[in-house]
Amino acid sequence: MDGKIRGVFFDLGGTLRILYDDPEHQARARARMAELAGYEDVDGFIGMVEERYKPYRDWALTANRESGDYELWAKWLLPELPEEKLRAICHEMTFQYRQIKGKRYLVEGGLAVIKGLKARGYKLGIISNLIGENEIPDWLREDGLEGYFDAVVLSSVCHIRKPDPAIYRMGCEAMGLEPDQCVSVADNLDRDITGAIAAGVGANVLFISPEKLAKKTITDENRPDYIVHRFIDILDLPILQ
Repeated sequence: MDGKIRGVFFDLGGTLRILYDDPEHQARARARMAELAGYEDVDGFIGMVEERYKPYRDWALTANRESGDYELWAKWLLPELPEEKLRAICHEMTFQYRQIKGKRYLVEGGLAVIKGLKARGYKLGIISNLIGENEIPDWLREDGLEGYFDAVVLSSVCHIRKPDPAIYRMGCEAMGLEPDQCVSVADNLDRDITGAIAAGVGANVLFISPEKLAKKTITDENRPDYIVHRFIDILDLPILQ
């Protein structure tokens, strides 16, 4: 292939979607989780789930793998619940579990960047590590963003996590492009950048605040090609003109 950039992949958490505290939203999610599982003690139930999530998280980060909704709850978080009940509630349980961390919004300038790149003829995609099979498809549909993305690759669906280069290759294949024809936009040096470099992605853009960047160490293994502090500045990058 000629290596000309034809596609752009975005990470989600900390990149295209930003997490904010929202105590009322978080409290409702906690209560809903306990209700779905049949527990009256909300705090006790959430505490139990959080403790059980720790070994799952350790496994996921070590193996670069991710469980789907049912396996997450049946194997790791609520193995004592009957299969029939778990299958009925697992998708909403995962969604609500993510909501107890806060509320997520499209990054400032996100819509302008998505529309601007699409108007320039680039194929757009999402490659993200996260639990939950339904939240992102539902979010894209509800916010009218579904039509902008040619590929959405989620670790919870493909069961592979970044930095495994295989997840990037899946995204490229879904868009009909070679890795060197794609740009990756993400916020994590040691997960997003290293994985994309290993996959042969054409260029890496790190989206990070100056304050966070000052605390990071850039090496030959995680060095981005471009760094932007404002999301909207992606439109001014020379590689995406």
